[in-house]
Amino acid sequence: MATVTHSIPVVDLAAFTSGDAKSKTGFVQALGKAYEEVGFVAVKNHGIPDALIADLYKYVQRFFALPPDTKYQYEIPELAGQRGYTSFGKEHAKGFDAPDLKEFFQFGQTVEDEDPIKEEYPPNVEVKEVPEFTPTFFKAYRAFEKSGRYLLQAIALYLDLDEHYFDGKIHNGNSILRAIHYPPITQEPRSAIRAEQHEDINLITLLVGASADGLQILDKQNNWVPVTSLPEQIVVNVGDMLQRLTNNRLKSTTHRVVNPPREMWHTSRYSIPFFLHPQSGMRLDCLESCVDAAHPLEYAPITAGEYLDERLREIGLKK
Repeated sequence: MATVTHSIPVVDLAAFTSGDAKSKTGFVQALGKAYEEVGFVAVKNHGIPDALIADLYKYVQRFFALPPDTKYQYEIPELAGQRGYTSFGKEHAKGFDAPDLKEFFQFGQTVEDEDPIKEEYPPNVEVKEVPEFTPTFFKAYRAFEKSGRYLLQAIALYLDLDEHYFDGKIHNGNSILRAIHYPPITQEPRSAIRAEQHEDINLITLLVGASADGLQILDKQNNWVPVTSLPEQIVVNVGDMLQRLTNNRLKSTTHRVVNPPREMWHTSRYSIPFFLHPQSGMRLDCLESCVDAAHPLEYAPITAGEYLDERLREIGLKK
């Protein structure tokens, strides 16, 4: 498979939120077409403040620089990596045995209303050594939720659904903000891949400014394409839940993280994706409008919670 370079489509979220009907329609069509053809877009004017992104990376780097014994205090095995710290080499891509070369920290939903779904979520893990860590993650989580909601409203319109089809389903949803650290490579690696090829589990993933190159997507011609976004953009891709809901109309794109050139082995790579999940009870049964003679039904009925559980077992986080 070759590696080629071409840019992923860029869309401007301000065109959707501006209130101008023509701009909004243009955004919906551009986003939907990009998700049918590529599965990834870069989004500008995404509404997540630059200062918040800078703080997020600052405190994430501070956390991962803590001594291993300190970080291990924040690893809670019974939570299957869904909250707190997961140490190096625990997770692998579906279908691969070799662990990914990363450690990560996960921050989840904080239910602030009377929604009984609160009982489903474990509390977030507070990092005592970096007091700003938790409040910054909370702020960023809410900002990602807001941007993600707008993007899902546009996707709903593209699919001829009510604009607010997803709103209630993602309110107090099981989304995860994950901070990933790929440490420096200190010996000849077994593989050229820091994170093996995979698709995301959720509805959509919002990725804000990874600290170094390395992300690649697999295009329709089976070429690996490097993805780099400009500093003012975030990268947003379709996950398997949305692919399943749309009976493969919107594509969940295969992607991976490759090792840097040898002269950069001494460097760390940091990445902070927001995996936007609905509440566990959302049905992922294929939309009737996406099933016809040319596109027969591809998936059995399942809920988001059942599907997540199945996938966490496949990637080694749940036993």
